[in-house]
Amino acid sequence: MPHARLPSSETTPAPLVLQPADSGDATRIGAVVLAGALALAAAMGIGRFAFTPVLPLMQAEGLGWAEGSALAAANYLGYLVGALLCMWRPVAVPQRAIGFGLVAVAVATAAMALPAGLAAWSAWRFAAGVASAYVLVGVSAWALPRLAASGRPAAPGPLYAGVGAGIAVAGAVGWLGAWQDSTSTALWVVLSALAALAWLVTARVWHRRPGPPPAAATPRPAPAGPAKASAGERALAQWHEPEAARLAWAYGAFGFGYIVPATFLPAMARELVSNPAVFGAAWPAFGLAAAASTVLAARSSLSPRRRWIAAQSVMAAGLVLPALSSSWWALLACAVAVGGTFMLVTMSGLQEARRVGGATPGHVMARLTAAFAAGQLLGPFTVALARTGHASPRWALAAAAVVLAAGAWALRERRSPAGPGG
Repeated sequence: MPHARLPSSETTPAPLVLQPADSGDATRIGAVVLAGALALAAAMGIGRFAFTPVLPLMQAEGLGWAEGSALAAANYLGYLVGALLCMWRPVAVPQRAIGFGLVAVAVATAAMALPAGLAAWSAWRFAAGVASAYVLVGVSAWALPRLAASGRPAAPGPLYAGVGAGIAVAGAVGWLGAWQDSTSTALWVVLSALAALAWLVTARVWHRRPGPPPAAATPRPAPAGPAKASAGERALAQWHEPEAARLAWAYGAFGFGYIVPATFLPAMARELVSNPAVFGAAWPAFGLAAAASTVLAARSSLSPRRRWIAAQSVMAAGLVLPALSSSWWALLACAVAVGGTFMLVTMSGLQEARRVGGATPGHVMARLTAAFAAGQLLGPFTVALARTGHASPRWALAAAAVVLAAGAWALRERRSPAGPGG
């Protein structure tokens, strides 16, 4: 069955308009970044990662490690299904998928406040995972070509900083909730309201009537020449497919490697420090490091491939610290190391997918997202297995560090018939 591609910006409606029609290019690009960042903050910071800061409160209310792992796995499974749907059943207009995905995130998050039990909660976390995948792939395919055409190479940094900002906000909600002895139900209601607010602010972008394609994104006509591809073009096409596979493997390794601390870091900290004012700081620190890293790294001179290798290597080193030491400071250092690199890997990976995908980047982006989702689906089961065997979660951190290092090694530059690989 041939793969269907996610439509790129060349087939999407007119560019974002949050300002009057006569506003300048800088204003239009700023509006693209703002709308995309808010969508990612809600979809990823809340739809994907809100469970992490709420988990310690749910555990205090009686939720066990096995049940917590099951809820996390349900969300990751939904994310995988959403990524696969982006590959095989693409939507006609990515903006609409983003809009409806944000609505689904708000509804699924609100439903977690209902006393429905593990099965229903798992279904809602699954739905939030599906919606989050659609929003991430949709925002990337919609915004990256516009930002690239603007001639502002640093623009993707603030765009993907929305993920870290959303995580920091969700972490702050969990931190304050634990400090004020709130219930997990109250936290889910607040987080749902924040997700709904993000959708309301950007709703006119995602639900506006389609117009003609933007002039900057209109594909250029192919140069005149023989219809038959040259030997160099055929060799390059043959190389790009295994190259996409290598990217997918490294991105899948990243999904497994980072998800252990990204899901259980506050819960691990709670086992070490009972004071919520202390253990609750782990997740906001994670999010703030993620938001700052994308803005700073986008201005660096490193290529996306080399930035990816460096970030994944730092992440692996960060996981080694709590694997060797059970101190609070080791967990905080892990939070900063993982939070400060995971969005760099995400941003760099999607940029590499766009480079490898050429005129049809959506399919490669969805392929990487599916590999990522498959890798992270193993994380909760790894932690649950360690707990069942009366082992420390540090064993899972050590395994994740090894996988991350292997993924970084797979990204090393190689020579292709057309030139360097990264």
